[in-house]
Amino acid sequence: MSDNSKIEAEANKVPALTADERLLHSLGYKQEFKREFTRFEVFGISFSIIGLLPSIASVLFFAVPNGGPVGLVWGWLIASCFILTIGMAMAELASAAPTSGGLYFWTYKYASPETRNLLCWLVGYSNTVGSAAAVASIDWGCAVQVMAAATIGSNDQSFVPTSGQTYAVYLAIIFAHALICSLGTRVLARLQNLYVALNIGLCLALIIALPVLTPKSLKNNASFALGAFTNLDGWPDWFAFMLSWLAPAWTIGGFDSAVHMSEEATNAATAVPWAIVGAVAISSILGTAINVVLAFCAGSDMSSVLNSPIGQPMATIIFGSLGPNGTLALWSVIVTVQFMMGSSMLLASSRQTFAFSRDGALPMSRYLYRINGYTQTPVNTVWFSGSLAALLGLLAFAGPSATNALFSLSVVGSNTAYMIPIGLRFIYSRHTFVHGPFSLGRWSLPVAITSILFMIFINIIFFFPTSPQTTTPSMNYSVVVMSGVTFGSLVWYYFPVYGGVHWFTGPVRTVEGDLSIKGSTVVDVDQIEGEKDKKDTISDEGSS
Repeated sequence: MSDNSKIEAEANKVPALTADERLLHSLGYKQEFKREFTRFEVFGISFSIIGLLPSIASVLFFAVPNGGPVGLVWGWLIASCFILTIGMAMAELASAAPTSGGLYFWTYKYASPETRNLLCWLVGYSNTVGSAAAVASIDWGCAVQVMAAATIGSNDQSFVPTSGQTYAVYLAIIFAHALICSLGTRVLARLQNLYVALNIGLCLALIIALPVLTPKSLKNNASFALGAFTNLDGWPDWFAFMLSWLAPAWTIGGFDSAVHMSEEATNAATAVPWAIVGAVAISSILGTAINVVLAFCAGSDMSSVLNSPIGQPMATIIFGSLGPNGTLALWSVIVTVQFMMGSSMLLASSRQTFAFSRDGALPMSRYLYRINGYTQTPVNTVWFSGSLAALLGLLAFAGPSATNALFSLSVVGSNTAYMIPIGLRFIYSRHTFVHGPFSLGRWSLPVAITSILFMIFINIIFFFPTSPQTTTPSMNYSVVVMSGVTFGSLVWYYFPVYGGVHWFTGPVRTVEGDLSIKGSTVVDVDQIEGEKDKKDTISDEGSS
């Protein structure tokens, strides 16, 4: 066989790269996952993690005492507009470089050579712990909702769960999620369709049912529902209203989950950014409608809503409107959707952990960076992320304020990881940044500045205690936990001999050049095609 024939045969063996694979290879990574997520299913994972109604139920304790109806309606509406700017700024980055590492990869890509390793390290750890804290806060909220259902079903709502009982349910939920997220990519992708349908159906059910079935004695008029201000925690009214923003800041969060699924999505450069923006925009609109309905149907005594024996403000409002049987029926769907929400969050968290271990930054990276041969998914990082969430859940034994730190930590950790690459893109790479299909054009900089200022503000707010009269048990532990994470990652980075400063160099390339991969064989397509063209040219010149 001639050399030309050998080259042609070798080239024909190489499967054609898809646009997604070629883009991923240009970022330095080989294709390791199956791309099973459609555009709608990528949107589905962001939307299901937001999990609108159960999320609002989990954090209603932020809005009810801090503004009441005004906090519910106007606090949500204002904050959600700012959150949309975060989503749009992130969508531009996701479109330009869609990879599972996302935030820390962008940090390294756009930072200065002097700072990129350290910043990449800090963002990676902040995002890894923040995503695990998001799993913890979602699953803890689910456990609390399960216990609220037990209270509603007990005689005279007399059952009061202990922290140990709630933690046991919490562990069972995490275990179930880890089993689900260990399944194959195709199954996990198809589940998102069910999650989206249940989420939207549940929101519409509450929006329709509560106004129809709420007794007149509990219905509020428009002036109260849209204008009454309730301050139960003792902060100045203006600051209490700002605290109500924490509810939408936590609820409409985790949308970076779509980024972490980039390497399993088809048309990732388009699907991921629109999934982020679409999930935030739809959640903002539907969330406003839900909060308006709650404000009209909650009754005028916000203190009784907050301090009901049921122990869950949303369950208390629904109980007043639907009674015990109707509440249990609707509440069971809310708990189911919350459960699905935690499943999706653990899935995204495991992909972030996989990407960070792929680049060697986590302890035991050699064991975490593995794809299961049967499911073709990173099962090890699923159980690692679940175990980290289980450990974070131990904060519950320190009291309600420590439990609230789970919600705060997930937001503060994520916002820190969000704002750094968004800012670096304009500080160091404004003139070299290459847009993907999704671009804000001249609005990019104003949107980025607005989003960063909002995240800084929200992070500061999240460090405040719920009341100005603070004791040791009621302090806000999120500042302690976040400081511990930051300090620990810095110590690990600068640790003598073994620290990351001695060996961490940012994202590790798993391919060189433009490569196509089949099994364990790596073939350089451009080199083969170039040699083929060269042979053809020589052949043509000889024949002439």
